[in-house]
Amino acid sequence: MATSVSHSPDYRPEVSVPPPTHDGLYFWQFMIAGSIAGSVEHMAMYPVDTLKTRIQALGGGSSTVRQALGSILKVEGPAGLYRGIGAMGLGAGPAHAVYFSVYEFCKEGFSMGNDNNPLAHAIAGVCATVTSDAVITPMDVVKQRLQLKSSPYKGVGDCVRRILVEEGIGALYASYRTTVVMNAPYTAVYFATYEAAKRGLKEVAPGSDNDERLIVHATAGAAAGSLAAALTTPLDVVKTRLQCQGVCGCDKFSSSSIGYVLGCVVKKDGYNGLMKGWIPRMMFHAPAAAICWSTYEASKSFFQHLHNDNN
Repeated sequence: MATSVSHSPDYRPEVSVPPPTHDGLYFWQFMIAGSIAGSVEHMAMYPVDTLKTRIQALGGGSSTVRQALGSILKVEGPAGLYRGIGAMGLGAGPAHAVYFSVYEFCKEGFSMGNDNNPLAHAIAGVCATVTSDAVITPMDVVKQRLQLKSSPYKGVGDCVRRILVEEGIGALYASYRTTVVMNAPYTAVYFATYEAAKRGLKEVAPGSDNDERLIVHATAGAAAGSLAAALTTPLDVVKTRLQCQGVCGCDKFSSSSIGYVLGCVVKKDGYNGLMKGWIPRMMFHAPAAAICWSTYEASKSFFQHLHNDNN
């Protein structure tokens, strides 16, 4: 006969809970923190991104930030600065969730216990951008086509539908190779600079690891974003030309080869054409990086406090 086991009224069976990863957070918490950070970043800086797209998309001109802004406000009003923001809203959250979670996972693996390893940070950043670009590239194509002057599309849904019907799904990924080639060095420079700047700023204004001030993350992010953006502007021009080709008077390319498009840009606009939009690109990435990293670290801090309170 089986014997029953009696327990006291206060008995609670032990439940096995998987341990959190580094920084005391679970993988899904990194994803949520990254999703929030990416959405806030892109929504806040979207008007500047629209100016960059307008300047880069059409070659041959010498449009400045002031000229592009004046043209949009005069013809379309302030709403023109936000055209296509829905596409970025759909893409930024998931892409940044993948971006930051992969970065944290790879950073922990490549660092091998050394948190001050810039090579590990750079490699982790490259891994993060290759995976996240696969998520955001289609929506980035839609976003940029909607940002163009006199865009023929009624909205996000109409743009996606017409691209699939008229050009095929390949058009949504025509710039993926260029995006990866651009973002891999961008991210390597970005993360290595960010971690180095953050470490330097913490030495100047020391504080405990659990009480890092947001100003440190914001300043380090801004420095990293501006440097990386300036160095990769020529590839960003190629990406914009590929994504907007054949629409609203933009050139159509017979090949999506980076070298071919670079040659076409130089032939039409000279070498200065490779740096078109570098000012709004830096204007976007410096504050965007500051917003993104401070939001990301604030979200991580929230989860850390929540985890500590539950223990």
